[in-house]
Amino acid sequence: MDQNAKKLAAAKAALELTELEGILGIGTGSTADYFIDLLGQYKHRIEGAVASSQASAQRLKANGIAVFELNGVGEISTYIDGADEATRDRHLIKGGGGALTREKIVAQASRRFICMVDDSKIVAKLGGFPLPVEVIPMARSFVAREMVKLGGQPELRHGYTTDNGNQIIDVIGLEIDEPTQLEGLINQIPGVVTNGLFARRRADILIVSGDRGVEQLV
Repeated sequence: MDQNAKKLAAAKAALELTELEGILGIGTGSTADYFIDLLGQYKHRIEGAVASSQASAQRLKANGIAVFELNGVGEISTYIDGADEATRDRHLIKGGGGALTREKIVAQASRRFICMVDDSKIVAKLGGFPLPVEVIPMARSFVAREMVKLGGQPELRHGYTTDNGNQIIDVIGLEIDEPTQLEGLINQIPGVVTNGLFARRRADILIVSGDRGVEQLV
């Protein structure tokens, strides 16, 4: 089974676990795109969705699904998204697509977070994938120096601006032994909007799709 087939299988499994009612939270990325296209078949059963990026909002609308702003809704029942890396205890690195801040906000605003990945994303320890850090532009160099102090090698994501008008530093080589602690430490640096560690708000259910089928980690 190739990677795209695994992503589709993970999206189908996530859909089966999703309560199709009210307003859903929808993430960003290739696996989330598969989920959105599948969800379009059931658009009559939900009120709509809160999207974590402009790209996802456009895809939802193309599938006939109403898109709401988070400020205009109450609690979201379920947030569905992918990840760039995941451990079997459901800690994640997200933000390869640049939507980490909005993803983290919508995940936190949801009662349940379903994450769906193919088995190539499963790691014993986070950190092989560069950790995205969204920064206010004026603080970019300062935050980069702070990342060096933490043992990382920061690289500016050139030519990229987030939906929030900020920049992203991708940090290579961090030792992520305590994801929850490091997530909080980085977020306390002035100028950091947030980072791509999802440990304090980890996935409630992690769906892993591989050659042998789909596994659920809870």
